[in-house]
Amino acid sequence: MDMLNHTLITMAWELYEQGVPKIKIAQDLGKNRETIILWIQGIERYGLLGFLERYNSSKKGPREKRRVDAILKRRVWEIRDRETDCCGQKIQYFLKEEYNQHLSVPKIYEILKEKYIIRSKWQKNHERGPIPQASKPREVIQIDSLDFGEIYAFTGIDIFTREVDILMAPELTGKFGFRFLTQSMERRFNGFVHLIQTDGGPEFKDEFKKHVRSYCDRHRIARPYRKNEQSYIESFNRSLRKECLGWVKYELNQLSQCQFMVESFLDRYHYHRPHLGRGMNMKPPLINLEGEDCRISTEN
Repeated sequence: MDMLNHTLITMAWELYEQGVPKIKIAQDLGKNRETIILWIQGIERYGLLGFLERYNSSKKGPREKRRVDAILKRRVWEIRDRETDCCGQKIQYFLKEEYNQHLSVPKIYEILKEKYIIRSKWQKNHERGPIPQASKPREVIQIDSLDFGEIYAFTGIDIFTREVDILMAPELTGKFGFRFLTQSMERRFNGFVHLIQTDGGPEFKDEFKKHVRSYCDRHRIARPYRKNEQSYIESFNRSLRKECLGWVKYELNQLSQCQFMVESFLDRYHYHRPHLGRGMNMKPPLINLEGEDCRISTEN
């Protein structure tokens, strides 16, 4: 690397002597303009050979890692335990307030890694596997939620049979997410399926997340901003708005009325409304499921 830089410094000086502008030299050599200016100023002051000698002598070996005092490390760990696994920024704050000591946040995490397993709470590129497909009933269930003002709808669909369920709830929380999970599994999806897929909303955490594996082999969280991963339930949600609840905002005292409306819609959806999906043969889901064959056709 040093020999390459020596060559570039020499070339920069030769181009400068030929009258080439510094910004053009920087572009040609792939260097920052300020770097070229510093090189030329150094050569003008010390000469080319003198500047190269100074440049070479200024290069140091690998920098030794900064060592942190053992007492300071112990303080970092104590704060972490005392403040219920708090983040590095909070540990930095308590170090300053209580001991008048400063550590950078990256250094704090280096110290924490010596004793704890540190995992990011948000993994942007977390591997989630391929988008699930279904080849038989009760294999993949997609679950979602809809905002209707002071009332929320929890919705779920078997992506093979298109059978669905709905629960109207007063809160968008894991408590009601779990209540919908229990309801839909008991009355629609036979109690246990291979995979349940949800988005990463708060209504699918806490109590929902704690119990979801009691109803499936695997719980998959769809990637954010990828509507195609929840395409079946998103399509049903549009139908629910268009054919039943609309796009209006409901008040809390209308909860029972809305639940009655969706139960009537579910009866129509399952036994009367024709479906255009592959393998549905224009039949409603439960009529199709009870009919001669509901397997997805592989013919073009």
